[in-house]
Amino acid sequence: MRKITYASLIIFLLSLNACQKSENETITNNLIQPKVVQPLTGRQVAEYIDRTFQLEDQFNWSLADDVVLWSAALSGQNIISVGIGADAVKNSTDAKTILSQLSDIEGKPISEILIYQDSDLNYIDVLVTKLESIKMLRSLKDVRYVEPTGYSYFSYLDNKSDSGCSTSSDNISSADYGTLPSGAKVPWNYYIHNIDKAWQYSKGRGIGVGVIDTGISDYQDNLGSKFDDFYSGRYVQKYGTYIDSYWYWSTNYDGYHDKCGHGTSSNSAVAAPDNNNNLPVGVAYECNLVSYRGTADVVLDDYHERLGVTNALKDLANRDDIKIISMSIGYPWSIGNVEDAVKYAYSHGKLIFAAGGTSTSYTNWYPVIFPASMAETVAVTGIEEGTGYNECDVCHTGSQIDFTYVMERDNNNHQPVDGYYSNTANYFGGSSVATASTAGIAALVWARYPYWNRDQVLDRLKQAAYFYPYKNSDFGYGNIDALKAVRGY
Repeated sequence: MRKITYASLIIFLLSLNACQKSENETITNNLIQPKVVQPLTGRQVAEYIDRTFQLEDQFNWSLADDVVLWSAALSGQNIISVGIGADAVKNSTDAKTILSQLSDIEGKPISEILIYQDSDLNYIDVLVTKLESIKMLRSLKDVRYVEPTGYSYFSYLDNKSDSGCSTSSDNISSADYGTLPSGAKVPWNYYIHNIDKAWQYSKGRGIGVGVIDTGISDYQDNLGSKFDDFYSGRYVQKYGTYIDSYWYWSTNYDGYHDKCGHGTSSNSAVAAPDNNNNLPVGVAYECNLVSYRGTADVVLDDYHERLGVTNALKDLANRDDIKIISMSIGYPWSIGNVEDAVKYAYSHGKLIFAAGGTSTSYTNWYPVIFPASMAETVAVTGIEEGTGYNECDVCHTGSQIDFTYVMERDNNNHQPVDGYYSNTANYFGGSSVATASTAGIAALVWARYPYWNRDQVLDRLKQAAYFYPYKNSDFGYGNIDALKAVRGY
């Protein structure tokens, strides 16, 4: 894998009339004077990232040279995240030496450089202004990553990725659901995955599922006051770790209430209750639900979104009642502190499902997105109904996908879920609904075998999937038969 250097980027930008001066020395008045390196603009960094994707089919900040990384930091409030030590979940090194060196280079006291320190995950967020600081950090052997966590790639694109937000409701076609005796709607695709038959053995009772997304709407009673109307002892809990501010120093926590709509849909797909108000039920409609508003939308393109998701993962990792984590959110490439948090949750035995990617036509060429691209997560994508395997119109596929889920009809209708407002419903699609629903299937299995561990549950899901024991290069193990998963035959 080759690193695209600053010099090669300059050649590229020259063709775009975005020239930068070289680092060569020039002679003025017979004196040799070093030229000051000028940083790239935020837009030029975005163009560099696009160019890297075109050449390498991936991007990671480790591929960028020092000038590009420094430029991105300057366009992102000067914030740099530094992963310290050999292991994200072991405190092998303190940050004092690094901070002391940064203080010397930046000419500022440590109190003005350090903005956040995470002892659980062994990383720090610091403010840097000088290229020498980047070079020093990247030269240290005991540093895992150096990333401009404040840089917002999508803010510099003309064609931005879809945020996934919508609070509108839909009229659900009668052809797109069956009913329970209560009158609650059973989404059409549950019958394809035999979820309705699996309910004869398990409905997810006693299993805790954590959903990290944009929260739950205060206006949807089925995910609030009516969550436990039918089955005593079931609980929903709601938390917020997202800070609603552009500024890194803000402490304006935004609470658990969903302002986007995506999180309400994701939580509904997992755990919406049996009900008598004719709304859709979730896959594991007797499981316990813990919802985190960790982000403003599905694209983790903001410093506080990344920090919010990181803290949500840590909180869920430390809860004994949570077995499964569902994340229908992500980013085109790895984010160091979020990756650390995923590994932290994995080290605590959590079964983590992540969306393979749902994009507009502009970004649909990205590979499987992060964190679904990680080995510690179970990557899920959506496919169309019918014979064969055809990805949904906006879904990502690839070798990192583990499972598929049918969520798109020939008429482009998707899975019905409870709406943003009480007594409303909407269609929810892409790898988002596929991920949340597959997490629900896992809850059915774990409730059936409560003494199993994560690996046993995951093995059963694989054994109940279409391609098992083989793995398709685009669709993983394929669709899961929920009935086979809970019964074992």
